[in-house]
Amino acid sequence: MSDLLRQQIEKIIPLTDTEFDHILSHFIYKKYKKHQFVIQEGQYVEYDYFILSGCLKSYSTDDTGKEHIIQFGMQDWWITDYEAYYLQSRATLNIDCVEPSELLCLTYQNREKLCAEMHKMEHFFRKKTNKRNVALQQRILSLLSNNAKERYDKLLEQYPQLFQKVPKHLIAAYLGVTRETLSRFNSSASK
Repeated sequence: MSDLLRQQIEKIIPLTDTEFDHILSHFIYKKYKKHQFVIQEGQYVEYDYFILSGCLKSYSTDDTGKEHIIQFGMQDWWITDYEAYYLQSRATLNIDCVEPSELLCLTYQNREKLCAEMHKMEHFFRKKTNKRNVALQQRILSLLSNNAKERYDKLLEQYPQLFQKVPKHLIAAYLGVTRETLSRFNSSASK
């Protein structure tokens, strides 16, 4: 399964076997059950998670108990509470498993160590952060300027596999619509 991490890194930088073994030695493998928390609001965030298998959701819960989903994470993606991870502070988000998941976990200290030891890894993480920043900006702009149907269509186009993994009520929460509205989108798409 660690081949998945190597493949992702090698899309940006070439690695020797020795270099990859050194990189991998900085990660911890963990397995989580469906609905198990990876991060809970208020806890210190120790890891950035590379997803080997499974699906996770990152969200906050408002005072009424409503979930506001920030992002989903699937195989070959990274996920954490980035504010808490980089600032070494308490989480403001929850992350739990939508399905059983296998993760490679990287502490902030090990990330910094890798970047100091290997310029290649500093370059890799900078490229991944840039890509994440662009995706976040696109999500914010979509929420501000697109209607619910446009957001649904874009999500379906970009990540069709998400609709196979994630229950409809979670897709609705991510899009900021009710489940009934999502059902209308589904029925109009199948016509």
